[in-house]
Amino acid sequence: MKSATIPPLRVTPDLRHDAESVLREGETLSNFVEDSLRRQIERRKLQSEFIARGLAARESAKSSGQYASKGEVMDSLQSILDASKPKG
Repeated sequence: MKSATIPPLRVTPDLRHDAESVLREGETLSNFVEDSLRRQIERRKLQSEFIARGLAARESAKSSGQYASKGEVMDSLQSILDASKPKG
C-alpha cells in the first residue's frame, strides 16, 4: 500500500516552539504529529461509540420503562472504583 500525506499545517512560531520543546529523545516533529493524529482519531472513535451506547441505553429504558435510580448508579460506580483499587 502506498503512503499518503496529510495536508501541510500552518502554525504560529510559538506553537511550533512549544511542540518542539516537548519532543522526546530521537522523536521528530513528524513523529509527534502522526502520533497525535492517531490518538485523536482513536479518542473520537471511542467518544462516538460511547455516545451511541448511551443513546441506545436511553431508548431501551424508554421502551421498557425501566430506569436505574441515582443511588443504584452511584453504588454500581463505587463498586467498580473499589474493585479497581489495589489490595493491601
